Amino acid sequence: MSILWTIIIGFIAGVIAKLIMPGDNEPSGFILTTILGIVGAFVATWLGQALGWYRPGEGAGLIGAVVGAIIVLFVYGMVAGRRRRTI
Repeated sequence: MSILWTIIIGFIAGVIAKLIMPGDNEPSGFILTTILGIVGAFVATWLGQALGWYRPGEGAGLIGAVVGAIIVLFVYGMVAGRRRRTI
């Protein structure tokens, strides 16, 4: 149930992160926003467990998942921006 909960929270976090950080280099569309949020939720869960904020088996909450999704969105924008400039 923990992974399913992370996916559900990640979806919501992806939508919120997209509203917080709109831009040209960010992915658009329902599927990419969902993937962004899910990856952000897993990043937040991993970082939180590595830093001791969450116990093993405990996932990130909505705020942590949104922060993780914003981090993933920022990194994606940096990579996509570099790729676009070099061509």
